[in-house]
Amino acid sequence: MNDSRQRRGPETWRIPFVAGAMACLAAAIWGGLARLPVDVPLPGRSVGWAAVHGPLMVCAFLGAVISLERAVGLPWRWPYLAPLLCIMAGAHLVAGGGGRTGAALFSAASLVSVGASLRVMKMRPELFTRLLVGGTLSWFLGNLIWLTTAEIQRSLPWWMVFLLLTIVGERVELGRFQKPNPNAPRILTGCLAVLGLGLGWVMLELTWGQRVFGVALMALAMWLIRFDSAWRQIRSPGLPRFMSIFLLTGFVWLSMAGLFLIMRAPLTSGFSYDAALHAFFVGFVISMIFSHAPVIFPGVLGLRMAWSPIFYLHGLLLQLSLLLRVSGDLWEWLPGRRWGGVLNGLTLLVFAVSTASVVWKTNRQSARTITPS
Repeated sequence: MNDSRQRRGPETWRIPFVAGAMACLAAAIWGGLARLPVDVPLPGRSVGWAAVHGPLMVCAFLGAVISLERAVGLPWRWPYLAPLLCIMAGAHLVAGGGGRTGAALFSAASLVSVGASLRVMKMRPELFTRLLVGGTLSWFLGNLIWLTTAEIQRSLPWWMVFLLLTIVGERVELGRFQKPNPNAPRILTGCLAVLGLGLGWVMLELTWGQRVFGVALMALAMWLIRFDSAWRQIRSPGLPRFMSIFLLTGFVWLSMAGLFLIMRAPLTSGFSYDAALHAFFVGFVISMIFSHAPVIFPGVLGLRMAWSPIFYLHGLLLQLSLLLRVSGDLWEWLPGRRWGGVLNGLTLLVFAVSTASVVWKTNRQSARTITPS
């Protein structure tokens, strides 16, 4: 949720949530490197990180961040159980625990998130809150599928819909403050109908199900490019321009993910499968995180965060490294794929360090300003 909130000072008790989510991200990156494969050290039983790279990234890291950001905007404490359960599940997987227990914990976390989203929708029965409910329901159902079948691959479309509806819902919410286009809701409804059709179809038959799902991804990308408020801010200096550039870049990656599914279905493994998944989860989702981080982190932790041009460094590194990785996938060029993956991981490290340094510097300067001489 992006409601304006009064600043009450640092919320240091939330730092363990952020730290836990970042630890899950680090393990997910390490497991992803092992999958490339890159010869990275894996401590003891944690060799299983490669097998749970996807759940660590999507459910442990992104699930924790999204549910924490939503809990911050609510007047109750029980929604914080969702990010706590995500981090507990991630810790269980990192420690070498079984996937079934992890799936059960993620299912419980997503169920809490569904409950929180339903409460929000009851208070504000609008399009964006319905989208957020749909996203959390997709996450819950995807976790249940993993729990009952032990097949992560069958859960991936549901997890993709979770992230997609969450992002679209956030963008629709922000778009309420702009001059509305009367055609936008009707077109969005049509895109969502195709998405639902593709999601159901892919459960029954992979080839055409993935193609219909890919059409829906491309349609939603075109909708975002056409109707999102990013175009209105791209000429503004500083943070608004930075956010707009990487929002629009993320929408392009979403369309590429859909295109790969349409042209190369059925995808279950291999180079094209890797390209489609990383175009979505890295190109689209991580671009959204990079563009929103200067707004999300201050809201979650109650800390100030000034705009800094250094943000362009990790933003550009992400796009260039992903282009290298996807090019390696499409041309089956192993060095490009491997180095692109390594640079993807380093980019997330650069993002974490630069964000933390800007937050520290901003709040240090703020403390000096308000300290009496």
